[in-house]
Amino acid sequence: MPEGETSAVSAQAFGRGFLKDIWYFAALASDLKPGRMARFEILGEPVLIGRTRGGEVFALRDVCPHRAAPLSAGRLVGETGGGESVECPYHGWRFSLAGACVAVPSLTRDDAFDISRIAVRRYPAAESQGMIFVWMAEDARAAVDPPPPPTFPGVVGAAPRLVDRMEFAAHIDHAVVGLMDPAHGPFVHQQWWWRSRASAHEKAKRFKPAIEGFVMTRHPPSRNSRAYALLGGAPMTEISFRLPGLRWEHVEAGKRQVLSLTCLTPVTETRTAITQIVWSDHPVFTLAAPFIRAGARRFLRQDGDMVDLQNQGLKYDPALLWIDDADRQAKWYQALKREWVASRREGRPFVNPVEPATLRWTS
Repeated sequence: MPEGETSAVSAQAFGRGFLKDIWYFAALASDLKPGRMARFEILGEPVLIGRTRGGEVFALRDVCPHRAAPLSAGRLVGETGGGESVECPYHGWRFSLAGACVAVPSLTRDDAFDISRIAVRRYPAAESQGMIFVWMAEDARAAVDPPPPPTFPGVVGAAPRLVDRMEFAAHIDHAVVGLMDPAHGPFVHQQWWWRSRASAHEKAKRFKPAIEGFVMTRHPPSRNSRAYALLGGAPMTEISFRLPGLRWEHVEAGKRQVLSLTCLTPVTETRTAITQIVWSDHPVFTLAAPFIRAGARRFLRQDGDMVDLQNQGLKYDPALLWIDDADRQAKWYQALKREWVASRREGRPFVNPVEPATLRWTS
């Protein structure tokens, strides 16, 4: 089987492989100051993400082809607007922001070595709404002009009101379905301000397809979700998911908004970075900031603790059961992945397999 087809089959298998030819969240824009570089691992690949002194974001493979030193440990050289390059910390080899080798200091005037044959992989990178995304292509050699990165409703205010980060010891597939699972709340997230087992009741939510994903259409929050009472009035919420691992809740409370965005980025096959970002123009995020921050942090770590427990069973590679309607979103996620891989393999537009539906479950 050709290498590309092997990769495609792997990406379709639950808990294995990664989607390619798609944007992955990498960092907040504020994480990267002008003239600085940082090392990331995305989909098991070492990625240098940097910002020129002029503010442009770029990404390269973070391995010097000479002796494998991480380029991110080097420095940016050159004048602003005059062709900055990345200098390796080991022997000073320099690479343009497009990845081409532009200098090998050890060469003499008489050396016939052709540095134009040397390059490191360039990853398309983009900055949007205060976030940095990296395009992970299937073919590293192909010229890529990707579409714009995802945008989200409700990014209000000068900066996020809350940012929380952690790693799950899990493949992104398990992290995604764990966070979208509607039935675990009363058992995993038992707080006085959220839900309890005694408050569980039957629910019905309307879903429809959305860009590369699906959305739970706007509705009043469940009556056992007490935290929404802090917003006052009659809040309405909409919850969306988009490949490869973006889930957000957009709440409108009168003229005020809250956006809670969860970005899942595979580090390796067994590690997934989780970044929780909240924007809002609601005054409660000023008045009750410590309480909200502590609650959100606890919430995410409860999910992380459950992932650790789940891993005790997953190490035996058991078959997993998916039931309607509580697990329908997990089924949709797997169908979306299969269609993404098939559309790339067949060179055709992606066709969303999700159909409008009303799902019912108890939580």
